Amino acid sequence: MSDVRAGGRRSGARAPVRRAVTTPSACALSRHWHALARGWHARVGPCRRPGPTGMLSPEVRMVAGAPRVRVDVLGPLRLEVDGTVVDVPGTRRRAVLALLALAQGRTVTVDALVDALWPHDPPASARQALQSHVSRLRGHLGPASGRLASRADGYVLDADTDVVEVGAALRRSRSAAPDEALAVLRSAASAWRGPVLADLRDVAPVAAAAVACDRLRQDVLDALVAAGIDAGRAADVLPEARAVVADDPLREDATLLLVRALAATGRAPDALRLAHDYRRRLAEETGLDPTPALGALERQVAGGGDASARTRTGVDGRAPGTRLVGRDDHVRGVRGALAEGRLVTVVGPGGVGKTRVAMAAAGTDDDATLLSLAPLGDAAAVPHALADALGLVVTRGDVLRACVALLGDRRALLVVDNAEHLLDAVRDVVAVLLTACPRLVVLVTSREPLGLPAERTWRLPPLDVPADDDPALADVASVALFLDRAARVRPGAVRTAADLRVVADVVRRLDGMPLAIELAAGRMSAFGLRDLRDRLDRALDLLGDGRPTGDARHRTLRATIAWSDDLLSPDERLLLRRLAVFPDGLDLPDVERLAHAVGLRGDPGTVLARLVDASVVEVDVDDGPRYRLLQTVRAYALDALAAEGDRAAADRDLLRWASDVTARVAAAMTTEREPEADATLRREVRNLRAAWHLARATGDVDTAATLVVRLFDAVGYRDLVELRGWAVELAADPRLDTSPLAAAVLGVGAEAAYHGGDHARAESLARAGLRRASDDEGRWCCLLPLSVVDLARGRLADAAAHASAAAGLRPDPREALGIAALATAYAGDLAAAALLADRGRAAAVAPTMRAWAAYVDGELANLGGAPDDARARYEEAVRLARTSGATFVVGVATVGLLTVLARTGREDEALAGYRDVVDDFARTGNWTHLWATLRDLADLLARLGDTTTADLVHAAADAAPDAPADGRARVARPGHVPRVGRADLLDTVRTAVDRARASGPPA
Repeated sequence: MSDVRAGGRRSGARAPVRRAVTTPSACALSRHWHALARGWHARVGPCRRPGPTGMLSPEVRMVAGAPRVRVDVLGPLRLEVDGTVVDVPGTRRRAVLALLALAQGRTVTVDALVDALWPHDPPASARQALQSHVSRLRGHLGPASGRLASRADGYVLDADTDVVEVGAALRRSRSAAPDEALAVLRSAASAWRGPVLADLRDVAPVAAAAVACDRLRQDVLDALVAAGIDAGRAADVLPEARAVVADDPLREDATLLLVRALAATGRAPDALRLAHDYRRRLAEETGLDPTPALGALERQVAGGGDASARTRTGVDGRAPGTRLVGRDDHVRGVRGALAEGRLVTVVGPGGVGKTRVAMAAAGTDDDATLLSLAPLGDAAAVPHALADALGLVVTRGDVLRACVALLGDRRALLVVDNAEHLLDAVRDVVAVLLTACPRLVVLVTSREPLGLPAERTWRLPPLDVPADDDPALADVASVALFLDRAARVRPGAVRTAADLRVVADVVRRLDGMPLAIELAAGRMSAFGLRDLRDRLDRALDLLGDGRPTGDARHRTLRATIAWSDDLLSPDERLLLRRLAVFPDGLDLPDVERLAHAVGLRGDPGTVLARLVDASVVEVDVDDGPRYRLLQTVRAYALDALAAEGDRAAADRDLLRWASDVTARVAAAMTTEREPEADATLRREVRNLRAAWHLARATGDVDTAATLVVRLFDAVGYRDLVELRGWAVELAADPRLDTSPLAAAVLGVGAEAAYHGGDHARAESLARAGLRRASDDEGRWCCLLPLSVVDLARGRLADAAAHASAAAGLRPDPREALGIAALATAYAGDLAAAALLADRGRAAAVAPTMRAWAAYVDGELANLGGAPDDARARYEEAVRLARTSGATFVVGVATVGLLTVLARTGREDEALAGYRDVVDDFARTGNWTHLWATLRDLADLLARLGDTTTADLVHAAADAAPDAPADGRARVARPGHVPRVGRADLLDTVRTAVDRARASGPPA
């Protein structure tokens, strides 16, 4: 970066322009044309940041193959149609053509054109007159008339323009070698054919565009002179360098270029004299001093240094000490945002790397100034800090006004770092700068947006963290950052794949936050990798750089978060702390309920929005807004709760929420809204886990019992294996005796034990619950698992009796009638079973119960020798169960479907299906139904000729205490069948299935 000094002082700050530019009054310019002029110059002018070109594609290309139209504006207006110049008479008609051309393929409304042509008092016939001008313009276009099209609210012209080509050339020159850039810029400079649209400057928006064209020419000439100096051809560009100074003697950029050109041609005395004269003239005419860049250049020239050389570092004059990792896309994104707007704010939590990304986005921009606000504590000091950053000494008068005068209308980038604690003051200063300095672009870093209308917000998230099974851990950004920083303090500390997995665990627990990762990597100087991981529960204080200097906000994670916490209002702090007990955050309705419960004084939505804006709460909008705290912020808030004596109240909030959410889930599970309830349950498992452990740790048996009973449906039908463990654990707790829900808990524990394959414990818990039950709910919870244990053990009459008794205890019989129907059918009475199944189907409302009814129908059809009907019912059961998340029904219905496929000649499909369903039942530990599945698969393998594997499976199932009773007859084969473990058995079965599929169907 040329002529930039440490501490944020920058070169090239422009002194006030002496000449006055006469512009139309505001009342003569409509809001539309103000916006058009600003947007037009942004598209073609020099204030583009690195990144997208900013060239806006035309709204349409209206007539394919029509003659090309070109409208040149860098001089007198000129129209060419297919290379032939066409005269356009009449000031208003020419103005319409100019305005349409300057719009660059975008619609110009009728109202805007009328305002431009008749700004004060348009006649009643104005629209008709405008239509006439447009019609005559089409006549001038001749065969290209189709390129001037009407729209619902205006007109659009498809034409090339010289000003767009010049803007593109200027951008292209910035990335070209000096010699190439010089040639490109000379061609661009030749595009001006005289004063821009001189005969049309009475039309306000044309006048505004003409001023922008003059600025564009100034930038082209500046770039041309700089390219000539860089190419070692300073003598060739001396005429242009002198011309730009003569055009505006008080513009410092032009003076610096001429000083460099003179020095580069061996005329150092002339260069120093020019610099001295400029300094004197600036003081006499404006009372201002030049920027330090002029003094630095003078010293360089006087000392015989190479004044043609330009050095480039970071925006603040200092090259970063470490590599920026994992942020390339965000740097490009911020540059793109700067290319599209004049105010961009990089927003994110403390320690996420906003400053580094902003500095990288500003890059090596010659006209960049850094205003660092972190050391400031007084809002009134912001203008003074800005003046200091600009190298401006103001001894009297309005400091901000002096800064505005210095910046003027020159192209510049202002980087405002760490604005969050002085937000109001920064907002006011930036608003003034954007209004008064039309070519200034402002890049802000803050933990929340400024809130100005022109602002574009770029929210910077933490670095990506690796998934548990990520095969390329070292390539994940957060891991790469840790490895890079750790290698600086202990090279070779991470050597093996096991070490990489530890690093992955560390960065996941630190939420991918760059500051936290860098601090953790720094601790590798004192700790081993695993020692560091095991101590991350103390991360708020453990992870600090330990240095006496540097940004105090970043010395420890606690200091970083405290900086943000200090900026919050009492309501915001209250909600933040109460959210901390929810490890996985909350949805918006639950946040609002929590806010009301804790007595928030303000509107919950407003307070929550402020916490998101302040970057202490993260929002995920993919599946509806979900509000979470980063783990480091959560740890800070939990510490604050304890220190303030509010942790017990917050814990009660968590338990109350868990009771409420499980009540809502349980109620919805019996309705058509079951899929929504399933999604809620799965989404809230982490929070429910926290509530469960809290209830158990505090001895709150009643709350624990409430959660377990309301999750009965999940225990029975869903692959949430963890919930089964809760039920079994609570059922064994002696303190349960005091709970009114004891019988129901024992019933849920019995259901969980059944799905885990422990039939004896399931029966014992269910019968114990029945003995204690004093209400229908408790009896129902016990009879239902008792009936399926009976079914698994082959006690079909008992199963039917217990299921029928359960069905009579509540208005909604749910699955009980289906269980009774299965027991009756397996006992051989299909007609009676059909009657029970009909009653169960008629009562089914929720998708899972309808899926269960379809499965029962499939079983009856299968037993009745109707394979086509059975297949249809099984497929319906699978479809419905998948919509509701009932993985158990998906499994058993799929097994039924596979038996039909296997018996109807579709062995390969059946084998593929068995492979998947075996893995699913094994994953959830449901060996009762896995044994039934393995037996069916063994029969298929035997028919395909693999009797060895079939005998092995049947022998293992016959010996397994958790295998259901099996009444099928098998051919006895001589020989000993070896005993194998369950894991080895599954591996053998998988291999046999793969072998059978590879060999194809039997001949």
